[in-house]
Amino acid sequence: MTPPRQIAVFDVGKTNVKVALVDLRDRREVAVETAPNHIRKDGPYPHYDVERIWAFFDEAVARLAAAHPIDGISITAHGASIVLLGHDDLALPVLDYEHDGPDALTAEYDALRPDFTETLSPRLPNGLTVGAQIHWLQQTFPDGFADTRYILTYPQYWAWRLTGIATNEVTSLGCHTDLWRPVQRTWSSLVPRMGWDGLMAPVRDATAPLGPLKPELAVRWGLAAGTPVACGIHDSNASLLPHLLDNRPPFSVVSTGTWAISFAVGASTEGLDQSRDTLANVNVFGDPVPSARFMGGREFELLTDGAPVAPTKAAVDRVLEEGLMVLPAVVPESGPFQGRSARWSTDPASLSRQTRTAVASLYLACMTETCLDLIGAAGPIIVEGPFAANDLYCNAVAGLTGRGVRASTDSATGTSVGAALLFEATAAKTGSAAPEPTAPGLEPAQARALATYAADWRRGADEA
Repeated sequence: MTPPRQIAVFDVGKTNVKVALVDLRDRREVAVETAPNHIRKDGPYPHYDVERIWAFFDEAVARLAAAHPIDGISITAHGASIVLLGHDDLALPVLDYEHDGPDALTAEYDALRPDFTETLSPRLPNGLTVGAQIHWLQQTFPDGFADTRYILTYPQYWAWRLTGIATNEVTSLGCHTDLWRPVQRTWSSLVPRMGWDGLMAPVRDATAPLGPLKPELAVRWGLAAGTPVACGIHDSNASLLPHLLDNRPPFSVVSTGTWAISFAVGASTEGLDQSRDTLANVNVFGDPVPSARFMGGREFELLTDGAPVAPTKAAVDRVLEEGLMVLPAVVPESGPFQGRSARWSTDPASLSRQTRTAVASLYLACMTETCLDLIGAAGPIIVEGPFAANDLYCNAVAGLTGRGVRASTDSATGTSVGAALLFEATAAKTGSAAPEPTAPGLEPAQARALATYAADWRRGADEA
């Protein structure tokens, strides 16, 4: 049987959703359709508009299939989301993880949740801890919860819509859920304690096709009968997968988008600190990976008012020489400086857009260095996603860490390509080469100024 070559990937991001057609021969997106991801404010609480997302997928796949062959379908989606599935539909809407409803039961949930040493999952606010989501839904909406037949991780909800097969998968279970023991590779003690074990769909291997596409969807989209569908994968772990297949540890990956998530491949999970938003993610092979996160894309958007302008050398020199900076945290609900309020060294309204972008870029670099240090990262650093196109950020990360930085700006990596690679991933967990750096670093005078700047930034961050 010929292996699938052209894979349609359903990519559900927090901000945008897309369907990308990935050619596995050269790991390239050959066609992409995108749409914004809207949060619905009606109903019992803010929730994802899954029917609108499905309608977009439906139309986009039909258009792509009319122009290109599609040999398989894969799914990737953001973490911190859970689906309560009834017998043929949602038992309750899919909660927006930024909703603060679960905080109303913080004390009650904290008395129930496992210790961090068991799950390596930090306690996060709002709905960012999936166990807290489920507990809040169960206690607040008991009738809807009683209709639940399966509890599914978010990528696997879309897999269910495609195949009718209910399943879970470890990369989403390992994304600060309190539901999984990464080291033991099994459910945490919270699951039987809460009586959820009978609701949890079976855990499937992401690297094997889940099942065939529903026949009615194959006909609707003009695809071959039996088109294979992958189980699906958490988006940051999808971004990590190409690097796991190609590179030899130790190395680090900084996966960027709405979130900036640092993975220390080959590092130990010992010493992780939940108060600094470090945790163990779980990669596609089931291995725990020390990780640290902050909402970098959201913070960059806030710092630049959504209108960044690439800084000139003069703008960067001014920022370094005058010590223009913002101290954490711009989004205080997560990251290594939770609970802090952002502080500018000067009135940001007085700065040009180029200067503000330079400050924002250096803020991201300092935050990234902090995250990498907290998880014991070693070896070269791969930056993928939107930050990879930010030269000042990449060069500053190289200067701050003293390690080579590879800016992965081509289409051979990223969430969609990683999700497509589920059809090719094998038991070989790592590659044999070290990633080659592409960021040249700052020129000597700027590098010296950056060292002083970063020391002042760290001092200010620690004193806040």
